[in-house]
Amino acid sequence: MTLTAERPETAARTAPARRGPKRRFPVQPVVAILVAVLVLGVPFWLVIATAAKDQAQALNPDLSPPSEWRLFDNFAQVFADGRMVAGFFGSLLVMVPAVIGVLILGSMAAWILGRRGGKLTAAIYALGISGIVLPPAVVTIVLLLRQLGLAGTALGMIGVYMGMYLSTVIFFVTGFVRTIPHELEEAARVDGAGPVRTFIRVILPLLRPVLATATILICLYIWNDVFYALFVVGGRLDTLPLNLYQVASAGLYLQNWHLIFAYIILMSLPLLITFVVAQRRIISGITSGAVK
Repeated sequence: MTLTAERPETAARTAPARRGPKRRFPVQPVVAILVAVLVLGVPFWLVIATAAKDQAQALNPDLSPPSEWRLFDNFAQVFADGRMVAGFFGSLLVMVPAVIGVLILGSMAAWILGRRGGKLTAAIYALGISGIVLPPAVVTIVLLLRQLGLAGTALGMIGVYMGMYLSTVIFFVTGFVRTIPHELEEAARVDGAGPVRTFIRVILPLLRPVLATATILICLYIWNDVFYALFVVGGRLDTLPLNLYQVASAGLYLQNWHLIFAYIILMSLPLLITFVVAQRRIISGITSGAVK
């Protein structure tokens, strides 16, 4: 009885071919992209297309493209008639001090709340972030500013914004502070650093990602605010949203949707550019406190 060894080539030919796993069409990513395009792309196209039309075509805004693109002509008319330069610097005058002040105060408060425990600290933290869900009382704010002599002033508007968005900074920063090791602060104390120096030299540099996120969000809120600015400084200080509201309600842009949408595009450009440049810091700041 003899045994014959089967050659490798013959075994390879006779063995059944193995099939790899079937590749399925990525339905969920495609659907997510289509939904994002519909949700974001359609309104964006509506704004661009309407801003590029003349008055007759833009009377009833729709998604149809303009017969003749007049986007830059409408930009020039808006820039000349809408007091955009004064509104731009007025918005900066209110936004920059308010953002800097609320970041400093909010981060210092969040550092204390994130390091101390107990029921009293928890109650103070709940009170500190209650401003996120509780709307400000506009009438009370205006009456208080009148009593203080700050109604209609940039300083009064800065104080209002700082009080409104302090809760947002405390909420963002407190969770991040809890992820910072205590050993860093203990090492600074051993080196003779006091609380202020420890915060500036050790804690504040570590808070840059989350502070970048809070900065963008608060800038977005303040830059586009017209409701509170109308009651506090309406008619006495130029800001971009207030100027748009005033020229639209006064009849200059009445039914001129092409000019209104052109104004909105120009008003949104500074924050849009800032968001594109700083988007990585924004995302890292949002997710940095999620995992220790």
